[in-house]
Formats: sequence, C-alpha cells, structure tokens
Amino acid sequence: MTEAIQIGNRTITASELISLLGNYQMLPQLQRELIIDEAIEQNSRSEKIAIECTPEEIAQAKQQFYVEKQFKNEEDIQAWMAHQGLTTEQLEIITTRKLKIEKFKQATWGNKLESYFFQSKAKLDKVIYSLLRTQDVGIAQELYFRIQAKENSFADLAREYSLGPEAQTGGLVGPIELNALHPVMVQMLSSSQPGQILPPTRIAEWFVILRLEKFIPAQLDEFMKVRLLNELFETWLQEQQKRIMSAPQGEKGIGGQGEGDKA
Repeated sequence: MTEAIQIGNRTITASELISLLGNYQMLPQLQRELIIDEAIEQNSRSEKIAIECTPEEIAQAKQQFYVEKQFKNEEDIQAWMAHQGLTTEQLEIITTRKLKIEKFKQATWGNKLESYFFQSKAKLDKVIYSLLRTQDVGIAQELYFRIQAKENSFADLAREYSLGPEAQTGGLVGPIELNALHPVMVQMLSSSQPGQILPPTRIAEWFVILRLEKFIPAQLDEFMKVRLLNELFETWLQEQQKRIMSAPQGEKGIGGQGEGDKA
C-alpha cells in the first residue's frame, strides 16, 4: 500500500512529496537537517566524541524552547502541537535538537577554536577610520593638502566633499572588521599609524583619502568563540552538501562525519 498524507482536500503520495519539496526549493534544507542528524547519531555512538544530554540540560532546553515560542501554559503548547501536527515524541526531539547540535559543535571543533582564531585574526581585527572619497583626482589632491596644512579639518571636508554615506558622519567609519573592507584599504590601514593621513589612492572608481583613528585587535572572548564555532560548523556542513551533490548518482547518501570523527 502506497503511503500518503492528507492536506486539506489533497492526498499526497511519497513520490509526489519528493517532487513538491523540489518545486518549493525545500530539498536542500531537508538534506542539511538530515546530514546534521546523522552526524549527531554517528558521534553519539562514537567513543571519541560522545553526545550525551543530562536530564537537567534537557529540562532547560525545553524551557528555553517554550520561552522562545512564548508559550504561557500547557494549553499554548498543545495548541501549537496540534497546529504543527506533532506528537509528544516529536516535540521531545524538537526541543532537545538544538542542545544536541551545540554539543556536537563543541565536541567536534571546541578544541580547534584557538588555532582557528589565530589563523583568522587578521580578518577579525577591527578599525575605526576616517574616509573621504571623490571621483576627481584634482579635488582629492587639493583636499589632501588642505588637511595636511590644517587649513580644514578632515571631518568638515568629508561632510562637504565626500560622495559616500560617510559624509553624514564627517567621514568617520567603524568599528568595522578588516575583512569587510576592500583589500587595498586593508593594506593601507594595516600599515599606518593612528592619526596618519594617507594620500589619495585610486580604489575602483574612487580616489580616497584615509586616516586610521583606532585599531581594535580581535579577542577570543565568549562571543567570538560562539561565532567561530558556528563558522566551522557551517563550513563543514557546506562541504558535506557539496560532497553529496558531486557524488555519482548511485553513491549519494546523506551522512558525513565532523572533523573530529574522521579516522
């Protein structure tokens, strides 16, 4: 007997469901979640990386889920379950899944964060700088000399002449990570000292004058650890998806292992 689900007046078979998931561009998301689940399951059975949740952690994860969904009482929970078509067992899986994913991330990449941070630090450092840009090299040269001679302040000239949104802040930009800037600007700012006026330089269609105001080194604090852990997780996940998509049709599968679970 062919299994099917009833949605409104429409009966959808399993084969139709696959087609619909493709039509609605939902297959990549399904693939993503299946990769995660299989990796967690594999690591839960591994002696090297075990993913276990204590009763206290599970209770806390449930409570956090209920707060995020703004459930005020049991009636709200039951109403949401009915709307989603969920059983109690499925609700248990949903409320603890985020906890298991975080444990999987920590178990797989937690001991790699420090080395990854130092590899990435040059991109994560932040700067505050002043920027003045124009498309006229003659104007750029004149403004540079006026700033150097202290005839006008950088901020006043940026407000009057700069052609980007920085004009509204007197040319002041940041704090901003170096990896968000044009490579030429990164090189200029990284090799300058705070307060140093850098002469007009051609970047794309602009002639820019720069002044480094402050250099802010990245720190491996808790916020940064979470960010880097998520980056490593997403990179791994994208690699798994690419591997599956590039595999021969008969060899495609869902699973994959985290870096910490490779032989």
